[in-house]
Amino acid sequence: FNFPTARYDDDNNNNNRNETNSKWLDAHYDPVANLYTFSSCTGLADLQGDGENKLVVGDLGTGVYNMKLKVYKGTNLLSENTLLDLPTGVAIFLMDQNEPLTPAIAVASGPYIYIYKNLRPYFKFTLPALEVNPLEQEVWSQVKEDKIDPVTLKEMLEGIRYKNDNLPLFKKSFRFLMLDMQETEAFVNLHKHQPIKRQTFLDTPSYFAKSRSDRRALTCTVLCTYSNKSLHISSLFFFSLNTQMSLPSAPAFLDVTGQFDVEFRITVACRNGNIYILRRDAKRPKYCIELSSQPVGLVRVSKNVVVGCTNETLLGYTQKGKKLWTAYLPAPITTMSLLDHKTRGLQAVLVGLANSEVHMYRDKNLVNIINTQDVVTSICFGRYGREDGTLIMTTKGGGLIIKILKRTAQFEEKDMTPGPPLAQSIKLNIPKKTKLYVDQTLRERENAVAMHRAFQVDLYRLRLTTARAYIKNLEASLNPMSSSALEPLKMNAVVQGIGPSFKLTLNIQNTSAARPVINLFLSFLYDEKLYSMKTSFFKIPMLVPGLNYPIETFVDCLSDKGISDVIKVFVLREGKSTPLLTAHINMPVSEGLSAA
Repeated sequence: FNFPTARYDDDNNNNNRNETNSKWLDAHYDPVANLYTFSSCTGLADLQGDGENKLVVGDLGTGVYNMKLKVYKGTNLLSENTLLDLPTGVAIFLMDQNEPLTPAIAVASGPYIYIYKNLRPYFKFTLPALEVNPLEQEVWSQVKEDKIDPVTLKEMLEGIRYKNDNLPLFKKSFRFLMLDMQETEAFVNLHKHQPIKRQTFLDTPSYFAKSRSDRRALTCTVLCTYSNKSLHISSLFFFSLNTQMSLPSAPAFLDVTGQFDVEFRITVACRNGNIYILRRDAKRPKYCIELSSQPVGLVRVSKNVVVGCTNETLLGYTQKGKKLWTAYLPAPITTMSLLDHKTRGLQAVLVGLANSEVHMYRDKNLVNIINTQDVVTSICFGRYGREDGTLIMTTKGGGLIIKILKRTAQFEEKDMTPGPPLAQSIKLNIPKKTKLYVDQTLRERENAVAMHRAFQVDLYRLRLTTARAYIKNLEASLNPMSSSALEPLKMNAVVQGIGPSFKLTLNIQNTSAARPVINLFLSFLYDEKLYSMKTSFFKIPMLVPGLNYPIETFVDCLSDKGISDVIKVFVLREGKSTPLLTAHINMPVSEGLSAA
C-alpha cells in the first residue's frame, strides 16, 4: 500500500524535507498522533499472516493512565489494548510453527509479561517472587497481632535495614520509615493485614532463536529484572524459566545474538556505567567495559557494539571489550536504534539527538543527517506494510513520522563531520626494531654530547659558507635582483627555439615605488666560437616603476658538435664599472644544426 504524503505549510519544514529528499521519501507525518514511547517499546511484525508488517507500539500515555498497546497498519490504528502499568519493553516472538506464522507480542510491565496473540490478550506470565527478609516478616507478624507499637516498629525496621543489605526491605516498610510519627499509626492500621511479598520489576526484554536461525525458528525471551540485578532466559511458549544469570548492577539496555541451544552472547549496559558481556553456560559476565559516563543506548552492528553516552559521545567496541573508535556528537542522545537493510546489505546506527536531528553512522563515519520537526524519542527501521526500507519515528510531542529509504539512495563511506581526514586515524604499520637500530640508539645515548657538538660545528660552517657566497654575489652583482636602493631592478630571461637560431627575450622591471631609472645599458658576454649575436649591446629606455620592458635579440649557434655554453647578461649604469645586475643563461643544445 502507499503512504499518503504529508503537506507542510511552514518554510522550515520545507527546507528540512529538501535536505533529506535525496535519501528519504516523506511518507507520513502526524503531529497529533499522541504516541509517547521509546525505541524499546516499538516493533514491526506480520501479526496476521497476510504478508504486511504492522507497527506495534507500547504507548506510555500520560505516565499515570492511558497506557495502551497500539497496533498500526499503514497510517491507521488497527487495534489497541489497555495496559495496567507502564510498559518497559516490547518483544515480538514465535510461540508455535502453525501456518500461517503469526508471532505473539510480549509486553513487559512491572513484574508481569503480558502475552498477546492475534491482537488479543492470551496469557499473563508472572516472575517468581523474591526472597523476603525473615526478620522483617516476623516484625510485621507481631504488628498484625498488636504486640508492638509503631514507635518500636520503626526502631526495629531501621535496625534490620542497616544490618542486612543483601535482602532489602519490602516497599511497605520503606514507606513506613518515610512517614512522620503522627502518621505512622494510621498507616499501620491500614496496611498491617497485607501480606509481605517482594516482586521484581522488568526492564527491556529481548529475544533470540532457540536452536536455529531461520525465520520459522522458535524463540527464547531474555528478561532483565531491575530489583535483583539478574537476567532470565525464558521459553514463553512453554511458560517457564530456563536460565538465570546474575549481574553486578541493575540492567538498563540489552542486546542478544546467537541461538540458545548452540551459542549465544548477551551484551548488557548497566546503571553503574559498565557494559557486561555474558556467554552460554556462564552465570556471571565474562567481559566488562568501563565507560567514562552513563550509557543512554546500546546497539550491536555485526560483531561490534556501539554505545551512546551522556557526555555526547558514540563509542565503538569489539565483542571482547576493545575500544575501536569515538565519535563526538553536537547534542545529547535521546534514542538509538539499528538500521538493518538485509536486501541491500546495509547496516548502520541511527542516533536521535536533542537538537531535532537523527544522525546515521557507519562505524565512526557520519553518512547522513535527517532533520525532524521535533525531538525524536523512538526509532524503528524495517519492513512496514510491503516496503522494506521504512523508518518510523515518534517525537517528544507525540507525533508520528514515517520515511521510506529511496531505492536509489547511496551512502558514501565518507565522514561528513568536520575535523581531520579519516586517513589520519589509520594506524601506520611500523616495522619492528632491528639490531642495527638498537645499536645506533645506544651509541647516540652514550655519545650524545660529542654528536651534538659535531652537528653544531657543521651547522656553523654551513652558515658561514652561505654568508660568504651571498656577500660575494652582492659585491659582484651576480644575482638577478639589484641590491641597490637607488636602482631596484629585476630581470629574467626566456630562450625560444630549437636551433640553430634562438630568440632571447629579457624582461626588465623597475621595482621601486615612484622613482624612474634612466641611463642604463645591457651587454652580453659569450663565446664567439659557439654563438653570434646581431646586437650584443643595448641602451635601455627609461624604466617606469611597475612596468615590464621586454628586450629581444637573436642568437645563432655556430657549432655542429651538439654542445652548449652559458651567455652572461649584464645591466650597467653609465659611469660605473660594476654591473647592477648579472644573469647567467644556460643555452640549450642546438637540435636543428645537429640534425642537419
